Amino acid sequence: MAFSFGEAIQTDIRITSFIEVVDILDFKQLLCSRGLLLDGAMGTMIQRFSFCESDFRGERFAAHNEKLAGCNDLLCIIRPDAIKSIHKAYLESGADIISSNSFNANSVSMQDYGLHRYPGLIREINRRAAILAREAADEAPVKDWGGKALVAGSIGPTNRTASMSPDVSDPAGRNVDYDSLFEAYCEQVGGLLEGGVDLLLFETVFDTLNLKAGLDAADRVMEAMGKTVPVMVSATMSDKAGRTLSGQTLGAFLTSIEGYDNVVTVGLNCSLGPVEMLPLLKELGGLTEKFVTAHPNAGLPNELGEYDVTPEGFAESLVAIIKEGLVNIAGGCCGTTPEHISALRDKLSVSVPHMPKKLREALRISGLERVEVLPENNFLNIGERCNVAGSRKFLRLIKEKKYEEAVEIAARQVEDGAMVIDINMDDAMLDAGAEMVHFLRYIASDPDISKVPVMIDSSNWDVVESALKNIQGKGIVNSISLKEGEELFLKKARRIRELGAAVIVMAFDEKGQADTFERKIEICRRAYRLLIEKCGYDRNDIIFDVNVMAVATGIEEHNRYALDFIRAVEWIKKNLPGARTSGGISNLSFAFRGKNTLREAMHAVFLYHAIRAGLDMGILNAAASVTYEDIDPALRNLLEDVILARRKEAADELAAYAMKESETVTIADARSGRDTSLPVEQRLKESIIKGRAEHLAEDLDEAFMKLGSAVKIIEGPLMAGMNCVGDLFGEGKMFLPQVVKTARTMKQAVDYLKSKMEEAGLGTDGIKSGKVLFATVKGDVHDIGKNIVSIVLACNNYEVIDLGVMVPAEDIVAAALEEHPDFVCLSGLITPSLSEMVNVAKAMNDAGLDIPLLVGGATTSKLHTALKIAPVYRGPVVHMTDAAQNPIVASILQNSSERADYLESLNREYSRIRSEYEGSKAEIVPISKARENGMKNRSGHEGSVRPDVALNVPVEIDIDLKEIKRFINWKMFFHSWKLSGKYIENFPYDGCDGCVEMWRKGLDSEERNKGDEALKLYKDANSLIAEIIRSGNFDGKGIVAFYGSYSKDDDIVIGETVIPLLRQQRAGSEHRSLSDYLASQGSDEYAGVFAVTAGRYVQEKSAQFKEAGDSYNSLLCQSLADRIEEASSEWLHMLVRRELWGYAPDESLSVADILKGKYSGIRPAIGYPMLPDQLLNNVLEELLPLERIRVSLTENGAMIPSSTVSGIYISNPTASYFVIGEIGDDQLKDYASRRGIGESRIREVMRL
Repeated sequence: MAFSFGEAIQTDIRITSFIEVVDILDFKQLLCSRGLLLDGAMGTMIQRFSFCESDFRGERFAAHNEKLAGCNDLLCIIRPDAIKSIHKAYLESGADIISSNSFNANSVSMQDYGLHRYPGLIREINRRAAILAREAADEAPVKDWGGKALVAGSIGPTNRTASMSPDVSDPAGRNVDYDSLFEAYCEQVGGLLEGGVDLLLFETVFDTLNLKAGLDAADRVMEAMGKTVPVMVSATMSDKAGRTLSGQTLGAFLTSIEGYDNVVTVGLNCSLGPVEMLPLLKELGGLTEKFVTAHPNAGLPNELGEYDVTPEGFAESLVAIIKEGLVNIAGGCCGTTPEHISALRDKLSVSVPHMPKKLREALRISGLERVEVLPENNFLNIGERCNVAGSRKFLRLIKEKKYEEAVEIAARQVEDGAMVIDINMDDAMLDAGAEMVHFLRYIASDPDISKVPVMIDSSNWDVVESALKNIQGKGIVNSISLKEGEELFLKKARRIRELGAAVIVMAFDEKGQADTFERKIEICRRAYRLLIEKCGYDRNDIIFDVNVMAVATGIEEHNRYALDFIRAVEWIKKNLPGARTSGGISNLSFAFRGKNTLREAMHAVFLYHAIRAGLDMGILNAAASVTYEDIDPALRNLLEDVILARRKEAADELAAYAMKESETVTIADARSGRDTSLPVEQRLKESIIKGRAEHLAEDLDEAFMKLGSAVKIIEGPLMAGMNCVGDLFGEGKMFLPQVVKTARTMKQAVDYLKSKMEEAGLGTDGIKSGKVLFATVKGDVHDIGKNIVSIVLACNNYEVIDLGVMVPAEDIVAAALEEHPDFVCLSGLITPSLSEMVNVAKAMNDAGLDIPLLVGGATTSKLHTALKIAPVYRGPVVHMTDAAQNPIVASILQNSSERADYLESLNREYSRIRSEYEGSKAEIVPISKARENGMKNRSGHEGSVRPDVALNVPVEIDIDLKEIKRFINWKMFFHSWKLSGKYIENFPYDGCDGCVEMWRKGLDSEERNKGDEALKLYKDANSLIAEIIRSGNFDGKGIVAFYGSYSKDDDIVIGETVIPLLRQQRAGSEHRSLSDYLASQGSDEYAGVFAVTAGRYVQEKSAQFKEAGDSYNSLLCQSLADRIEEASSEWLHMLVRRELWGYAPDESLSVADILKGKYSGIRPAIGYPMLPDQLLNNVLEELLPLERIRVSLTENGAMIPSSTVSGIYISNPTASYFVIGEIGDDQLKDYASRRGIGESRIREVMRL
């Protein structure tokens, strides 16, 4: 039935639920048209019945073992007649809205009576409470505005608080949390909506966090039920000054809930009488754009706890409130009766409805107090020191559980002027979620700190969500981005809004971080539109961080970073109305770590210009004392040259200034010349070391005349300088800008020599050995091998063009045609890459290319190259076994006198390999016979141990790098660096100096040199691990799940997912299949599935090293990531055996024995010999939500990040690892049928 407040509804039409005929807009229109009357106290009226214990029990709860007297909500079931009579009395007194008798009908409050233990009872009470009120309203006459009286579902605050500790000695303690409240409110709201309430009334709110859990629950339940009703919120103030019990001011309270769209009214009730409430209502109306309600007590209680204010006195006191247009709905709370409401009804003729006014646009956030971000506020300081990644002291205190001292850091920031506190607990050695929650709860006990809003700073979404569930104010989330696409961006954004926070959006999208003005505004424009159009954000709650990035790093492309940030801020202010801007200010001066005075000066200059452009806030050290005017004019001018990119050479001058800062050197000193008395070779070496190019041309000319060859200059003084730089950097005597600067100077020198030779008509062929095109083929994300080879060739003076990973064949061909390289190098780690290499060779052949093709990678082989790749390509195809071979082979292929003989020899070898392969194919038995043989040895064990964790529920595990470090297989690490031999077999891992020396003495001279290199590599690797741990950014994760399982022929069924498997077919093998280790259907058998990743941080760190030109550390990161992934897998399997599954609880193996596989059960990995079909990862994803650990799959089933492994857990003690090996066409056809995949695709994936 359509409904309009301007139309009368026939009295003979029964309205069973207001939600069928009135929506939020209709309710708002009604509130604009007249003042409405709410009923009075339910409890006061119940007391008039003088019910005893037996009256609360009735027959139904006669045997209940706890007292029920005072449980008024239960009367909806035991004495519905009494409750309905109270509703009727209020309706007869003129109430337009009556409240259900459900104030305490939630599982938290009902624990006091033991009623929470009855399944479904809480929901039943709420449903009955709503129905009783609904029936009374429907039976009453139509109101003068044309409709029936409205029913508000009364929802109390519970008897516990999520924002305060019940124990003064434990500030972080809580006797209820958000999730418990959320569940309780979901049950209550569900019952009320089922009973037909028209409104939801959250009243007597004393803790905003409790309320936020309730509002979240109400939104969720209404969405699930497809019913949306207006929500009313009414707080109670603990004193006349206007603070809630949990400490919030009225403004802070209103700010905390202003973003909840379904909240139509806000108001006050309880604790105060009309007179005491009047000044607070006057304040309230100016702080909100919502409609206002008031239902005060009948005055203040007397010495006996009774209310003396008469109905007439109550109504007279309220006249001032309703007459001045302060409220839209008025009623009564404690001590009021139908008589009070009737007296108030007689006064409504003078009422003037409150008309909400549009507030001035501002970002409003809150702690215990409200903070408004307005233009005249200039700038919002966000304290940065409560960040474990940015403050070593704070990290130490958190690790040592010295929370009182950690809280002092927060307190000092507020004292120093911080208006928001940024909190970050992302550290590999911490349980970030638990520490974040603990610290937030702890500081909530200190009003001097908790008065300011909180910024939740974490890259872990679970930490963010947990944190938002522990702040009663309106905080800021730092941050989300479009990095992982729109869907996840919108999901997170909506949830942040649901939890009542503002959001910072990083200028980051699927393409990466925005580092130019154009990219910054492109991403911000897109994110702004998405947040407003698809998430319904208030534009004032959107904050953009357009990436404060380091300047004066020595890399020319970085010179405009600060200027582009400032320009982007200015553009946002002009083009994205209402949006705010922020930034992590200390990032600007990252290149000058340790130079704190200089860094503060840089920040001051940067902020001076950024704030003028419109920067609203920034994360910085609130105690920083350097101001723009404090800075020496000469230095300030230089800093402005750098920050505003006014002079190209300014960055170099600032780097030089930084080097001599402690010597109080002047800028003029940094421009000093060279010493011409030194030999030219020494001058060139010094130019490279110091990164000076002022006199480079003069010195190169002199050297060219002296040495007569550009190559001699490069290999002589220039390389000597670069080697010295490497030593100085390794000793910590040079820092990043200088290192990059030297590389740039080196490039300038080589470019000058090339131009010099061209001018002389000498040609420049000798300067570069050749050009090489690199690519990891389509479907493969692994690039460590490729990068190692590219560095080796670059060191041999080859020009390297790296196309990256997952490169399609057509892109490789296009690049080869455009770049005309001397060689094309293809890399691949996974088996599908082999087929893709064949595709690339065919595509190159079709394009008429005959460039030598070099292939390498873990799964490649000379056999596959000879059989599959070489026959489809007209040019040379060479399989490379290690990086050291590449420059040798490249040199031979470029040497006309050696090339022909080498290729002839290679072709003869390939012919031999093909002939031997045809003559040595293994005998394959029919699959039917293999199954028959295998079944005889089947060892599935019935009645295996049931996992200790819940079945069918994936469990995420955070990987502690400090813990799993001991599981690293260092021999495999060395193998990845092509290091093997006696020096590795006896390597002194973590040995003392004496042990190391004894080890060295036991090696011959050649082995000793290699051993020294291995020792350096080992130390560097451990230093890098320590650095990663200290950073707190390591994000390795695992995920496991256990299911009831059984075998069915050669398949295993895990949960309800069928996983087809292969069986050994070679004659002489045991013809095993993994399915042999599980019992058949009907037994108590279980299996687990898992995925483990080293995460994205190490991968990103590798990319950062590579971008900075530090190839060694880039490769070190990559090789460590693979070992960390495998170590994590071993550790997680141990945890599964001993705890999660618990089938080997008494296992006490050493790490060495674990690495040797001496444990019970197995963990075969997908894509490895037992499970060679890598596409099974797509099946695994049905059992494990890989996205929860930020892992995704390529079209070939490879996992991203590349240092990720997945597989199956089998607990059978007889299980052991084996290799499937070669299979016959009969099994191939059968397997393809079971997999539902074409035979050609299976052949491609498994290299058949």
